Amino acid sequence: MASAKRIYTAAAAAVLACAVGGWWFYGRSAAQPAPGGESRAAGAPRAGASGQASLVTLAVAQSQDVPVTVTVNGSVVSLNSVDVRPQVSNMVAKVHVKEGDTVHAGQLLFTLDARADVANLEKAKAQQQKDQAQLADFERQYKRSEELLAQNFIAKSATDTVLAQLEAQRAAVAADRAAVQSAQVQLSYDEIRAPIFGRTGTIAVFAGSLAQPGTTLVTVTQLTPIAVQFPVPEGRLQDLLDAAQQRSPVLAAIPGRAVPLKGTLTFVDNTVDPQVGTVRAKATFENHENLLWPGQYVNTSVTVRTLKGAVVVPAAAVITGPTGRLVYVIKGDTVQPRAVEIAYSFGDQAALTGLQPGERVVVEGKQNLRPGSRVRLERSQTGTAPGPGAGPGPGPVASAKRDPT
Repeated sequence: MASAKRIYTAAAAAVLACAVGGWWFYGRSAAQPAPGGESRAAGAPRAGASGQASLVTLAVAQSQDVPVTVTVNGSVVSLNSVDVRPQVSNMVAKVHVKEGDTVHAGQLLFTLDARADVANLEKAKAQQQKDQAQLADFERQYKRSEELLAQNFIAKSATDTVLAQLEAQRAAVAADRAAVQSAQVQLSYDEIRAPIFGRTGTIAVFAGSLAQPGTTLVTVTQLTPIAVQFPVPEGRLQDLLDAAQQRSPVLAAIPGRAVPLKGTLTFVDNTVDPQVGTVRAKATFENHENLLWPGQYVNTSVTVRTLKGAVVVPAAAVITGPTGRLVYVIKGDTVQPRAVEIAYSFGDQAALTGLQPGERVVVEGKQNLRPGSRVRLERSQTGTAPGPGAGPGPGPVASAKRDPT
């Protein structure tokens, strides 16, 4: 019985020793460096001498003209807006328009009580007629005095006295004429007319109301044409000035309308706002359909210049690192980094400097690459990279997948 126990114990110790030895040997083998000086985890596949090919997505750099567009929020403003006020204090006799009417320049808007002004005009005219009759009498007297003086029947001093009276009467008639004109101007104030073509706003008075100078009766706002003002970053100031000289088109997108409205860049302010670093610009729109309304906010786009023959790739191909921006360019079956600069970004595309048309760049899978990394192309496509405003795809691509060996 004791002998059997000793045999069982010896067998168990031998099994345990084999297990520990196998574990120690397997651990050392797993920790041995792989060929090429790199250690690998247990069970990891052994890379070949040329390394593994990474799975990437490629795009072909294309040459095209790229419009540089500034897109900002703008507000609609009227080119002319006039507060109509009376010039005299008088009672409103009649209102000739309604709120929201379209009026033309010179159209009658309000009539004030003109009875007192009409009476003053008639009085001035009567005084003018009286003085003109007296002037005619002095002219006859002077003519007779000259005849008598020629015959030496009267002294020359008598003729001079009549001439002085004649000149005084002529001045009185001229004053009467001016008084009549003043009365006519005063009477014209009783008819209040539209100063511009536009649309009327809220009417603040009614028939029987007392209109006083300084009180706004109605506001007339011009809607056709109309303007949109918008801020542009000061970094684009020179481009904006050049665009204004060329009267470049400006697009205004409004809610509920698929096609934006087209206007013309007509004004660039003479100062830059130092608080926000922008300069105010203004574009004019015909607005025949009255789609733009004063105070309305619209999304405004203006093309300030065009990059001729720019090299365009998907923006996702650009890597921003501590030393600048770069892209991975395909050379044969390997990749090499290329330093680039972004000249302009639009949508999911970017115009770059430092790249040549036709070169292939990595779009997806960049995180797995190092200089000289191998890729294996599964297929290759050529085509034209989408321009500004194209769909969200990355353009013509070629995909590569990892080498199973």
